[in-house]
Amino acid sequence: MSIFPKISFKKQAFKLREDAILDATTSILGSKGYDLMTMDDVANAVGISKPSLYKHFKSKEELVGDAMIRLIDGASDFLAQMDKHLTPIQKLSALLEWALRVRLDGGMPFLPSTSAHVRDMLMRNIKYVARVLVLNTKLEKLVIAAQKDGSLNQALPSDVILYSYYARTCDPAVEYLQKFSKIDNEEIIAHMLQVAFQGFTA
Repeated sequence: MSIFPKISFKKQAFKLREDAILDATTSILGSKGYDLMTMDDVANAVGISKPSLYKHFKSKEELVGDAMIRLIDGASDFLAQMDKHLTPIQKLSALLEWALRVRLDGGMPFLPSTSAHVRDMLMRNIKYVARVLVLNTKLEKLVIAAQKDGSLNQALPSDVILYSYYARTCDPAVEYLQKFSKIDNEEIIAHMLQVAFQGFTA
């Protein structure tokens, strides 16, 4: 006899549909952006009616907020599951690699970096802000630890390193390389990681 409570088929179907909605939202945000995306776009992509979509999300703002929360949760979960024996710099590198892979697969729209309106909207989303603050604290500790062990430049303020690290996750060079270069995604990831942690010098 299972010790875990059974989830009803109805609840499972509801969750699967919600995941499909968030997947579609992420894809549309990546291609059209927040301002041009409509609830009709999302409903059509999932193959449901707009009233059905509103049963899951009451507004476009709530939908986009939940899509971004899922992204932050994915990063936090990946970080939590890392081998505890990895050094701080190895953890930072592994998380950046994860982010680049998600991005190259079309699963990471960088809305806050491209739209002041979206930034303001997300800053009003308490759940989103709370999750971002938790993740930021963990990454800041990794940066400081990497500076202490000499893996990262101790002369730089930790904030400079941290925000530069964030910038690497939304560097437009990734899209340019994917669209216009002859190198594949694995090479793009390897080169972006090298640029992030070793720079351009030989």
